[in-house]
Amino acid sequence: MTPKRTLTYRIVLKEEPEGGYTVSVPTLPGCITYGENHEEAFKMAKEAITAYLESQSQHGESIVDDSQTFEGVLNLEYA
Repeated sequence: MTPKRTLTYRIVLKEEPEGGYTVSVPTLPGCITYGENHEEAFKMAKEAITAYLESQSQHGESIVDDSQTFEGVLNLEYA
């Protein structure tokens, strides 16, 4: 059995006009879910990521994460 390790993933929450949040995981193409609020969105993201990783593992694909990705926010005035 492979020992467990901690993986890091960046998630993006997009507020939807009808309410709730669509959640995507940019590092895992097609890994998208939805939550009614922030708490549910994070819970659903964990479930979606876990299912995605299980599928990758079953298909012998390598598992990548965002542990070496650094991100920031840049505000820029533009006319």
